[in-house]
Amino acid sequence: MSGKVVWFTALFPYVVLGVLFIRGITLPGAEMGIDYYLRPNVEMLKKPSVWQDAATQVFFSLGPGFGVLMAYSSYNNFNNNVYVDALITSAINCGTSFLSGFVIFSVLGYMSCKSGKPIDAVAQEGPGLVFVVYPEALATMPWAPGWSVLFFLMLMTLGLDSSFGGSEAIITALSDEFPLIKRNREIFIACLFSFYMLIGFFMCTNGGILIMEWLIVYGTTWGLLIAVFCEAMVIAYIYGIKQFVRDLKEMLGFEPGIYWRICWTLLAPAFLLMMILSSFIHYQPLTYQDYKFSPLANIVGIFFALSAASAIPIVGLYKFYNAKGSTVREVSNNLLLVLV
Repeated sequence: MSGKVVWFTALFPYVVLGVLFIRGITLPGAEMGIDYYLRPNVEMLKKPSVWQDAATQVFFSLGPGFGVLMAYSSYNNFNNNVYVDALITSAINCGTSFLSGFVIFSVLGYMSCKSGKPIDAVAQEGPGLVFVVYPEALATMPWAPGWSVLFFLMLMTLGLDSSFGGSEAIITALSDEFPLIKRNREIFIACLFSFYMLIGFFMCTNGGILIMEWLIVYGTTWGLLIAVFCEAMVIAYIYGIKQFVRDLKEMLGFEPGIYWRICWTLLAPAFLLMMILSSFIHYQPLTYQDYKFSPLANIVGIFFALSAASAIPIVGLYKFYNAKGSTVREVSNNLLLVLV
């Protein structure tokens, strides 16, 4: 049953996106918004925040670092062609993002034409664009209730689909680690989604948009970047890129080319390390429009962002110390003696 639901929640947004795209490009002023969208601004590439936002977008859309991809891949057959799956997924994700830009900016051009304001003044960053600007534009169109229902139904299905993926990562990881949860899977899922519901109540308050902005910024910055960087380093230099390539050859029947090896060993770790250092160096206290978050909120956010990454050394040391084999115990005991 859940598989059938996912088919709907995954495909229905594309239907609505196509309808909104056709409607958007036929609106007066849409060409101004599309021109603004497609006109490159090379100067923006000099800003570190742009690269950080791009990395955050990739994390949200493709899901590296969240555990979703590993949870899904754990259900694959051993010889499943993950190479083709990765290429198709990345291409569809890129195409969807590009199409969504037309849907958004065609309507922004319409709003600019209708209000007489430049597009810069009409557009908003973050959730305000989706929950304020776009609904305002829909309200001025003929058959406004119908367009609004379609738009928010699309948002709801997108949210459900994302929630399914994120929840599956949590459920799969904890079920594999703790047999008690695996034996009581239904009860655990009920508790997990009840927790989601309780947290969601806070988003419905007057300050809910601020809480969501806080979670978006501090929940997907340093923690995810550090986690993915560590994952790349472990695969390339601890597990070993040669062994990793041999594993892929055993699964796929062929070895990935030199381009992928360079990406795994050099380009990806270097880019992630630069993003981590840049996010620390150019850190700015969080703001949302005219609202400035308190110093306490920023301090708690920093610890919240780093808490996910802290699990890597903590769990790593725990697993290392409790691993079977006298050599591991001797090395760990010697290290403890030196430190003490």
